[in-house]
Amino acid sequence: MVDLPLVQPQLELQYLILDFGGRNARVDAAKAEALAAGAQFIKTNQDVAFAISNAYYSLLIAEERLQAAKETLKTAQTTQDAAEARLANGRATLPDVLNARAETAQTNFDLEQADGQEKIARVALTEEIGVEPSPDISIDAKRNEPLPKALTLTIDQLIERAFVDRPDLMAQMQQIRRADDEIRNADSAYKPKVTLSANVAQTSVWPREVRPPAELGNINTRTWAAAVNVEWTIFDGGARRSRKELAQSGKRQATEELRDQRDKVQREVWSSYIAFRTALRQEEAAVALLSAAETSYSASLDAYNFGVKNLVDVVTAEKQLALARLSSVSARSRVFTEAVRLESVTGNLLRNLRSATTTQGN
Repeated sequence: MVDLPLVQPQLELQYLILDFGGRNARVDAAKAEALAAGAQFIKTNQDVAFAISNAYYSLLIAEERLQAAKETLKTAQTTQDAAEARLANGRATLPDVLNARAETAQTNFDLEQADGQEKIARVALTEEIGVEPSPDISIDAKRNEPLPKALTLTIDQLIERAFVDRPDLMAQMQQIRRADDEIRNADSAYKPKVTLSANVAQTSVWPREVRPPAELGNINTRTWAAAVNVEWTIFDGGARRSRKELAQSGKRQATEELRDQRDKVQREVWSSYIAFRTALRQEEAAVALLSAAETSYSASLDAYNFGVKNLVDVVTAEKQLALARLSSVSARSRVFTEAVRLESVTGNLLRNLRSATTTQGN
């Protein structure tokens, strides 16, 4: 009886020499997928930046509305004081004083409402920043910051910038390239594959006779082999055709989505362009309205003190002044908001490209 202990370690290598573009197509598809993911990451960052900017300007509006409400309360108190003084001098009636007091009470109510909205805006900003929601946040409210006054690019240039720089469009174009690579990979499945294979082994044997125990010598030899293989699938029941049709369908879908996104981007740029120009005109009108309302109220109050006008005229002018103050606040902040939105829809947020707006007028 002979015992044959055997040790045979083996190493085998296989290398693809040629597959008619299939390997390159898979690599390119993976690169396109990575680039698309990177573009989507940029888009997410820009969305976060716009949300924070929007919340910042919303808080700025709320702060300025609160300040306007305080100024309106002072105006109402001035009107009430004038009515009280005329009543004390016998030149006004009690209904005038009651009307003035009611107007003061209304402005007090508006002040409390504005104060609550300002605190809510602070909470919203902290939430967008990503910290614990709280009204205890201070901002650098640059109320004297110069307003954007004009556009630096035409509408055609803005649309072209959006088509080139919008990261969501970049991501969608990479999806089309990925679909092209999938089609190339599917085409390569119809062609043969050429591979190189090699293996090497070390065989060691120590035969021995069990009865009586005796060594019979040993064998220690190395073996190897190398081959070039050609693999060509002749029939697969339509699997390759199905994979190619699926890849072609994916490209058509990605192309349609890109077309829809380009149309959406163009609409967004046009809407933002019109909104910014409208905000500029509204801000100019609001400045003129505020100046006229202040003059009207001052004149009405003086005329009332001299007995030329009644209290109804003063209260009417007071309400117009309050509305003018709120309009001025909203119009100024809207210019900043629309300027940021224009940078967002053209893909220029968080980038160092030329700004779409300027503080210098034409």
